[in-house]
Amino acid sequence: MCGILAVLHARAEGNAVAAELHEALYLLQHRGQDACGISTCASEGRIYQCKGNGLAAKVFRDGARVQDLPGYMGTAGHVVDMQLLSTLSGLGHLRYPTAGTSANAEAQPFFVNSPYGICFAHNGNLINAPELKDYLDRVAHRHINTDSDSELMLNVLASELNITGKARVNCDDVFAALGRMYGQQLVPTHVKSNDFKGFGIVGFRDAWGIRPLVLGSRPSASGQGEGKDYMMASESVALQQCGFKSSDMQDILPGQAVIIPKGKPPVFATVQTQKAYCPVMDGISVHSSRENMGYALAARIKKILSPEQLAEIQVVMPIPETSNTIAPCVAEALKKTYTQGFIKSRYVYRTFLMPGQKARERGVRRKLSLITPQFTNKNVLLVDDSIVRGTTSREIVSMAREAGAKKIFFASAAPRIRYPHIYGVDLASPSELISQGRTVEEIANHIGAEAVVFQDLDDLQNACRQAASDNREKQAFEIGVFNGHYTTPVPSGYFEHLERVRGETKKMKVIESAREAVAKGSAGETEFQIAANGAEVTFDGNIVPSYSPATNGVAHGGGQALPKTNDKRKRSIDGGERAPRRRQDISIHNPPDFEDE
Repeated sequence: MCGILAVLHARAEGNAVAAELHEALYLLQHRGQDACGISTCASEGRIYQCKGNGLAAKVFRDGARVQDLPGYMGTAGHVVDMQLLSTLSGLGHLRYPTAGTSANAEAQPFFVNSPYGICFAHNGNLINAPELKDYLDRVAHRHINTDSDSELMLNVLASELNITGKARVNCDDVFAALGRMYGQQLVPTHVKSNDFKGFGIVGFRDAWGIRPLVLGSRPSASGQGEGKDYMMASESVALQQCGFKSSDMQDILPGQAVIIPKGKPPVFATVQTQKAYCPVMDGISVHSSRENMGYALAARIKKILSPEQLAEIQVVMPIPETSNTIAPCVAEALKKTYTQGFIKSRYVYRTFLMPGQKARERGVRRKLSLITPQFTNKNVLLVDDSIVRGTTSREIVSMAREAGAKKIFFASAAPRIRYPHIYGVDLASPSELISQGRTVEEIANHIGAEAVVFQDLDDLQNACRQAASDNREKQAFEIGVFNGHYTTPVPSGYFEHLERVRGETKKMKVIESAREAVAKGSAGETEFQIAANGAEVTFDGNIVPSYSPATNGVAHGGGQALPKTNDKRKRSIDGGERAPRRRQDISIHNPPDFEDE
């Protein structure tokens, strides 16, 4: 789940595009905290970019780096930008890693100079990345320089565009290339934006509509002459805060592509037939759907808890922030008192993004503070949006008891999450999911609650359908994490591959966390081993110390052990050397890594 942005201005005004993209990055920061970047296109088609690991404030030094990014169009996130002739456009991206590594080189947008000069930003996963890499090597003869599946997609598109043999392409050429790209057995779960040198910006969406993409227009912000500015983004909030009106926004439909040439209106085309996931989810009010979830959850609580347990509940309390909308509806339906008992710090990373169980547990207490009198001598019903690993839930229950709560009941607005997510949300490995192999009673014991209630899957889907502005009785949703039935076909062996990729993504962060713990004097035995010798990733995605007894007999899904390596170099998912985390890409216009400046 990354954040993507693309901007095309009617008039060139210094670094106005980069400034607008930079502002919008903060509005989508919740979609990715691992890395971010902006690419802009300036006079004579020169591409400028600034990207790296970290939050937007760090990478762009609170905006100081924006002045290095002139251009009239640009991208921040997963969008395609073909080189234009003056400084009107740009792309922006916020990375939430689920595939590849956390190297600086995999921060987006990506850039290839041939053909035409293409900047590319992508939101999603490719579930057939190994096959695509083989195709690019053996057939297209294009070199791949990172482990990112987004770079694979960019090169597949570039290869198809190269077929035209033209010095400059038109809209029909681009649409045809997109159609052929999907014909190369591309199995995407994504949205993309691209910036093509000398042409314009292009956005396209997968046929299932799994990832959102919205397009907005407004009169030129320069206030001079005619013309319109355009922006594409993962969420409408970015457009609204940048001055785009809701009446001038539209969703890019599943399987649809849009091209906005310089100085011309958008051109739309269907490049892939809409699949079973349609009609699209767009147009469903998130706020209303959460309210509906609350009422449905209350009905479920009445059904699951005994009359005695229901009578014991004194207050209903949300765990911020998603459930701030859900919990009041639960309280209303149960005729119980609603109250706030937690204060959330906005300066702590999301805990399920943190590496390692202990780090996540510490993160929960840093993230949430309690209003103690709200708990003292009370029986509390806590409402959360979901329970994934159970780390947050268990710590919250423990904190509530420390604050004096007598009995604690726990309700999840989502059903039990028992299967991995394969479309770009790195929830957890299957073995880490609390609902994997446990009964509801065992889950309650694990987190320390008197009882746990999960939303019913049909009720969840109906809550979303009822929040639509039109009739959505037959609306389908991607619910694979709940029932194991995924929208798209899943290649054989993909789940094993996904676990190894996720493990590699987490490994470097675990090593850094272990070294930090050693430096602070708080490391345990495992952290000492990891800090001293590095870490290995087992075939089921678990991270263990290198050369410890565990690595000689670490069980994985097939009951075999991960073989011990003969040297102390960290290994990649393909068994080769792991790329340095600070490795930058080789784009000639990419600013150097400035972390240590």
